[in-house]
Amino acid sequence: MSETRSKAREPLSVVRVQRATMQEDVYRQAKELILNGDLAPGQSITIQWLADAFGVSAMPVREAILRLTAEKALTVVAGRSLGIPHLTRERLADLTRTRLEIEGLAVSWAVPNLQPATLARLDELVAEMDNIKPNKEARKIYLRANRALHFEIYQASGSETLIGIIESLWLQVSPYFNLLQERGNFVVSNKHHRVLVEALKKGDQAGAVRAVQADIGDAASILETIL
Repeated sequence: MSETRSKAREPLSVVRVQRATMQEDVYRQAKELILNGDLAPGQSITIQWLADAFGVSAMPVREAILRLTAEKALTVVAGRSLGIPHLTRERLADLTRTRLEIEGLAVSWAVPNLQPATLARLDELVAEMDNIKPNKEARKIYLRANRALHFEIYQASGSETLIGIIESLWLQVSPYFNLLQERGNFVVSNKHHRVLVEALKKGDQAGAVRAVQADIGDAASILETIL
């Protein structure tokens, strides 16, 4: 009898694991859209749109939306439409103040852990951002490369806790990076990136921290004039 009960439970256990995996995958993909700046302020989406885009039912999308709403990454904008929460100057100042400290700390911790292959990858990303052609895809390409550069460095900090905090901060502010291109910030930002990478190559913790904080601060100053 015990063997019969065990066999009856096995399929149920497998189904639960698959469902949990799908929920996490949908959440991760939706989070990537926001972190990469693919969802810009003022743009609205629906649960069904996301479900169709991901090729899943509406249920895992709803659960992902609930999590992202709790993390202040999404909000209901009208009826069943969802969008990026409005960012006030006060909220921007709070996020920026926190980013300066947390991301500066992550860079500091990363310096002694960076390997030659990672430094080479950072050089490639800086060059990629320098060489982006001015067209309708330029903003999307730049924002993805920008995120890749920052998180390559932050991953080297070796702290999952710090990275989790930084992701939470970026979920709330990175969609607004879409507004920076027209103000010329992408060029200025990549100059900071080059200074940052050169400092990392030299093992200059203080210089690297100054560079990433200058990058964060300049972008925030421009956003403040737009909001």
